[in-house]
Amino acid sequence: MTIFYNEHSKVLVSVDCIIFGFDENKLKVLIGKRKMDPGRGEWSLYGGFVRLDESVDDAAYRTLYELTGMRNIYMRQVGAFGSVDRDPGERVISVAYYALINVKDYDHRLLEEHGVEWVDFDKMPPLYSDHMEMVKKARNLMRNKIKTEPVGFRLLPNLFTLTQLQRLYEAVNGEELDKRNFRKRIKEMDFIEKTELIDKTSSKRGAYLYRFNRRVYDEDPNFKL
Repeated sequence: MTIFYNEHSKVLVSVDCIIFGFDENKLKVLIGKRKMDPGRGEWSLYGGFVRLDESVDDAAYRTLYELTGMRNIYMRQVGAFGSVDRDPGERVISVAYYALINVKDYDHRLLEEHGVEWVDFDKMPPLYSDHMEMVKKARNLMRNKIKTEPVGFRLLPNLFTLTQLQRLYEAVNGEELDKRNFRKRIKEMDFIEKTELIDKTSSKRGAYLYRFNRRVYDEDPNFKL
């Protein structure tokens, strides 16, 4: 520690992670019960304090890895939350991040280990402090991002049907989309490739499976859904 800034009061800095998933045509959020005071037992996001030897981004990546066991996760900063009375324990400023993962890739043994569970966005219980404000802001940011970048593919398996893709966009945007217009627009996107594989889990006739081609997308400057 240094001798500087002793005339100023100190505050704690934490990170909180909003982890989105998509399953059963629903947008999901990973939350759990707090295991510490204040707020023990309340529903909460997963987070932690920033260590002296790490950046805020590094703290968020560390926290995400602890919870998911996954690296190279899509993560974006939501913003800083610093109301004076947001944490009754201490003066804490939290920097929130949202991440997107495929629920099927998540090791479900970690649910029990960390005491968390996937909850439908539309059925979220009251959350500790300002965590619900964080979740809503993150959802709005993702809703805007998905219009200009194919971030939604991080929530889907490598192979997906057009119905799955439409349900994903509807879940993120919170509104139904016209099937004909949606599919017309999708067919104009060269980076969404139709394969010869067919998914027959929902009907005997089945539906063609598609995949996202990152190389083609990087060469397409006109993506807009």
